[in-house]
Amino acid sequence: MTYYVRNSGKPWTSSQEIKLKQLARQNTPTRVIGVILGRPEGGVRSKASDLNVSLRPTNQSPYNRKK
Repeated sequence: MTYYVRNSGKPWTSSQEIKLKQLARQNTPTRVIGVILGRPEGGVRSKASDLNVSLRPTNQSPYNRKK
């Protein structure tokens, strides 16, 4: 699936990095972060790694069970 990504290949701004950190803290899925920031999913993962930001969901059961 190929789609237009407006910021692909462009340098990250400090405000985009801050937004990435905020969205990651809120457990936003990587694909959704990419759509919000106009970046490919791989670019989001790469930048998160550079910034030592975890994209791993927290507070989530392994089987999405609700208690």
